[in-house]
Amino acid sequence: MDEKQRTGISKFLSKVLRHEPESAGLTLERGGWVPIVDLLSGLARSGTRISREDLDVVVSECEKQRFAIDDTGTKIRANQGHSAEVELQFEPVEPPTELYDGTTETNISSVLRDGLLKMARHHVHLSADGTTARKVGGRHGKPVVITVHAAQMSADGYIFYRSANGVWLVDHVPPQYLRL
Repeated sequence: MDEKQRTGISKFLSKVLRHEPESAGLTLERGGWVPIVDLLSGLARSGTRISREDLDVVVSECEKQRFAIDDTGTKIRANQGHSAEVELQFEPVEPPTELYDGTTETNISSVLRDGLLKMARHHVHLSADGTTARKVGGRHGKPVVITVHAAQMSADGYIFYRSANGVWLVDHVPPQYLRL
């Protein structure tokens, strides 16, 4: 399997495990988990046939580590980014002093006015470093990195989580905690 095929499968898995599990006849369990045998069968029914070995390669070689396989090796989930209704079972974690969000120049005025909103997702996604945030912001235009005063937010009662792949999650970031 080449990189283009891995990327295509990864994007399709993201769609199924984050947003449209029903498109493959699946129901997300608590934590977003799905039995791998059900996933492979569902993908095959929807016209995408992949082997367990190919699935393991996609999961292990995904640069962003979007997916996790449980300790038993029988279930898979997307680590974060869900719009589908699911209880993700994240545990609160004390954030570092600062976190970062990458956006585009065209979004700055609304972000500074309204803060960072989760939109259709379960959480706002934040990066632990500015380099990652810049890459995220650059996907849709000229990137701008916003610093989030995470420790102050936490002290003020906001709850943070960290997904298995290191993405920081919070429900909302009000504008007073943002700095360009």
